[in-house]
Amino acid sequence: MATITASPPRIGLPGLLKSRAFQKLLLLAVAAAILVPLANARWASGTWPSALTVDFSEPLAKASDWIIDNRDSHPLFLYFFGHVSNVVVIAVRAVYLTLLAIGWAGVTALGALVAWRVAGVRLALGTAVAFLACGLLGMWVPTMQTLALMVVAVVASVVVGMLLGLAAGLSDRMDRVLRPVLDTMQVLPAFAYLLPVVLVFGIGVPAAVLATVIYAAPPMARLTSLGLRGADKEVLEAVASLGSTARQRLLTARLPLARKELLLGVNQTIMMALSMAVIAAVIGAGGLGDRVYQALASVDVGAALAAGIPIVLLAVVLDRVTGAAGEKLGAEPEPRSGVRWLVALIGVVAVAVAGRLAGRLDWPEAWIVGIAEPVNRAVDWMTAHLYSGVPVIGGTADWAGHFTTWVLDPMRDSLQALPWWGVLLIVAALAWVIGTWRTALTAVLAMAAIGVLGVWKPSLDTLSQVLAAVAVTLVVGFAVGIAAARSDRLERALRPVLDVFQTMPQFVYLIPVVALFGVGRAPAVAAAIVYALPAVVRITTQGLRQVDPAALEASGSLGATSWQQLKQVQLPLARPALLLAVNQGLVLVLAVVVIGGLVGGGALGYDVVFGLAQGDLATGLVAGGAIVCLGLMLDRVTQPTERRAKKGA
Repeated sequence: MATITASPPRIGLPGLLKSRAFQKLLLLAVAAAILVPLANARWASGTWPSALTVDFSEPLAKASDWIIDNRDSHPLFLYFFGHVSNVVVIAVRAVYLTLLAIGWAGVTALGALVAWRVAGVRLALGTAVAFLACGLLGMWVPTMQTLALMVVAVVASVVVGMLLGLAAGLSDRMDRVLRPVLDTMQVLPAFAYLLPVVLVFGIGVPAAVLATVIYAAPPMARLTSLGLRGADKEVLEAVASLGSTARQRLLTARLPLARKELLLGVNQTIMMALSMAVIAAVIGAGGLGDRVYQALASVDVGAALAAGIPIVLLAVVLDRVTGAAGEKLGAEPEPRSGVRWLVALIGVVAVAVAGRLAGRLDWPEAWIVGIAEPVNRAVDWMTAHLYSGVPVIGGTADWAGHFTTWVLDPMRDSLQALPWWGVLLIVAALAWVIGTWRTALTAVLAMAAIGVLGVWKPSLDTLSQVLAAVAVTLVVGFAVGIAAARSDRLERALRPVLDVFQTMPQFVYLIPVVALFGVGRAPAVAAAIVYALPAVVRITTQGLRQVDPAALEASGSLGATSWQQLKQVQLPLARPALLLAVNQGLVLVLAVVVIGGLVGGGALGYDVVFGLAQGDLATGLVAGGAIVCLGLMLDRVTQPTERRAKKGA
């Protein structure tokens, strides 16, 4: 009897030819063999040809001059933008004066009350401690200024975001129209649109609030649309069968079913608004952001930390309270809940009145604990002992110099040495292999748009910094995420650390890296790594923990070791989560590398900061547009399309 043997896996040329990825690359190579010689004959093969560049400086300069010349006389500014500016100023001032009138004791009691009723005693105590810490650090008034701006900006962002989300959620056409607009609003660096806002509204609170709304409204719009579109079809059909109108279906079914997404949108809007409120200090927002910005300019780490700690505390408290409110939605109301709210509110009013009668509305100066001087002494010691001259391993300045010389410079020079069509081919190959031809076309057009804007070399410099930062972020993030997924104790220990790092505004990351590494591209990359690392660790850990336990048990029963289970079961099954971690790491790194222009990062970040500082609309917007294109390209080459992901599953 002939024995039946399993056929070996097909390898070699026949198997390779049947690979879909190989077929795509082969087709792309054929197209390149035809098009590249034609492109070389028509244009130079080095950097992006000047013949394909469009100069936007003249029309943008004319637009800037027209705005400046007509800002005080044109009806559009007098009767629309002027009224908007006045409303914003009045609203922020009203909230700020209300907070000051309540006094530090009343504000602390009110914050603790809301946290208690939403999330319990533990978070109420944490909220009270957070507000008291703001006062102890001598930052009570700046904290109230930031909180007032935040309240107005968040309310406006939620209203605008909900209106846009309603339009996108109820209309497919509006969804298609708004999607690229929201993508651009989220990818465009904050500094890029600070300039046009300043041109229209001038330096001050109105420009800061409106810039914050532009930055913080998109997540609310996206999550509102997602919630409306994800509503249970059977419930909607049941409501429609009762003869309800479209408005009644929206108010009684769609919105209630989407309430968790709506509250998550509020949570994300608050986080982004707080981050933007700090950056908006550059255009006169005041508050804690202004203190951080001034400290960054003078490299005063102690003063920066004193202002940065309240920002982090506010972010953590707001994140926890809104998150707890989202989890509580749909639960049965507590008995006598209304009475408890009323009693607690009376207690808050009593505390505020007692503080006013005692003349203790302002935080007492005697209670302020100055941390700037001891922190600066510690930083001076670290600088003296860690910045340079450390035996064997070298100091942080040496690390920054070596990283720049051995990693950043070669990557930048290699990218800039590639012919422009070579860069486009690489982008097309990566995007097509991981997605579809539409993905590849979008990525190539985004990269080509950078050349058309005339910022090819600075964009490749920024790209080199992003790639270097992402490489380090992924190596460290995957290692820590895998360790956390396999150890509950480590995961619990990392959770508060990751919470703090994820809620800390981007601006704050620049301060310690400047103190340790000086100024230059390496500090910008270091800040980007620290900013993006928590998201990569969290997504990796969650992806590995969500792998089907049955698959792990089956592999264990076959004698697989722990390492084999990780390599052959967990990592392949967690591939979508790992790709998402790569995608999010790229987006977050790009955001901070651009802000690194403030600390010598150069490239597109410098152009954006220079445009804002000099009022040069053309330089700032062109660099901002290039960053949007760079972000779009990176998104397309790292995130598989839905169709591809389903096929791979």
